[in-house]
Amino acid sequence: MTGVSVTLFAQKNDPFKPDFKKPVKIKGMKLVWNDEFNIDGKPDPANWIYETGFVRNQELQWYQPENANCKNGLLVIEGKREKVSNPNFIPGSSDWKTSRDFAEYTSACIKTRGLQELQFGRVEMRARIDTACGSWPAFWTLGTSRSWPSCGEIDIMEFYRIKTGPIMLANFAWGTNKRGVAKWDDIKMPLKEVIGNDSEWAKKFHLWRMDWDKDTIKLYLDNRLMNSVAVSETINPDGFNPFHQPHYILINQALGANGGDPSGTPSPFRYEVDWVRVYQ
Repeated sequence: MTGVSVTLFAQKNDPFKPDFKKPVKIKGMKLVWNDEFNIDGKPDPANWIYETGFVRNQELQWYQPENANCKNGLLVIEGKREKVSNPNFIPGSSDWKTSRDFAEYTSACIKTRGLQELQFGRVEMRARIDTACGSWPAFWTLGTSRSWPSCGEIDIMEFYRIKTGPIMLANFAWGTNKRGVAKWDDIKMPLKEVIGNDSEWAKKFHLWRMDWDKDTIKLYLDNRLMNSVAVSETINPDGFNPFHQPHYILINQALGANGGDPSGTPSPFRYEVDWVRVYQ
């Protein structure tokens, strides 16, 4: 990686509004892919596909395309309190995906798998997240080959709650000798430490960034280094390094589970993405 990003200048214009300026030039790098979400309607099908149904972590929401829409220069993913039928319901089932005949919440997860994938470079997202109780937004990547966690996971942005309160996370995960059990390099930073004295932090757009090369991956929030890992350490037991392969991007607004109980929070939850940009 070479050069220094100047994208933070966009933050100084108006942190409460979308940024409609063209992507900035970064010395020594080329913009290879971006989505500015400036056309009203559904997310561009050339870039994004949808997850559907109950997917992971025993979360409350049913994922569906209807909850992801572009308007006024933003991708808006809404987590809503609404009842939808579970077509996979099996009476008497003990599986969390099939034991409920209804979902009480809906939301959306979009991803670039098979459409826009990357190996090394800089990834940036300008977004405003919902920090209310029950909210679990994320901006992350998964490797294109192997099952989780041997495929590798990079959580550029993840927000949820633990016993001590709301936290911001920046994580890496890869495989272990146990199927479905990850080796984690994670950071859990209390939201109050992230916010500092800014009482309007949650009302503003912020910049999340990943710098990834063959040696190191670094994760930033508003130019503050949150976490980094040496790629020489991220090797699965079979010798495969999941961060030496292409990854795809996911953007999702989960509800419940680690996000906490959403029942006392007014619906909808809103995750607003101004743009996503990939440089190499």
